[in-house]
Amino acid sequence: MTIKVTRSSGNVFKDLGFSAEEAEYLKIRSHLMVHLRKLIETRGLAQAEAAALLGVTQPRISDLVRGKIDLFSIDTLVDMLAHAGVRVKIVLVAPKRKKKVA
Repeated sequence: MTIKVTRSSGNVFKDLGFSAEEAEYLKIRSHLMVHLRKLIETRGLAQAEAAALLGVTQPRISDLVRGKIDLFSIDTLVDMLAHAGVRVKIVLVAPKRKKKVA
């Protein structure tokens, strides 16, 4: 039995068939959500405490912890991080140029 392995593009959402633009948007949101979840875990916060800290309701924290990415915009996630005192830094990377073959 032979298993076919395909190299990842570096963005799981693109690999799943999302357009390049949507895949990038989802990747950014997922990174922000992971950071928020780690912040909550590291500080040992209950959902109600996390909600108070992040300026949202407890059900929103439940959605975050459950990974409901479709319910959060980048703006909302950045606002939540700002409430916790976390500064978000954006780094833009130019696309790699493909070498021309002579």
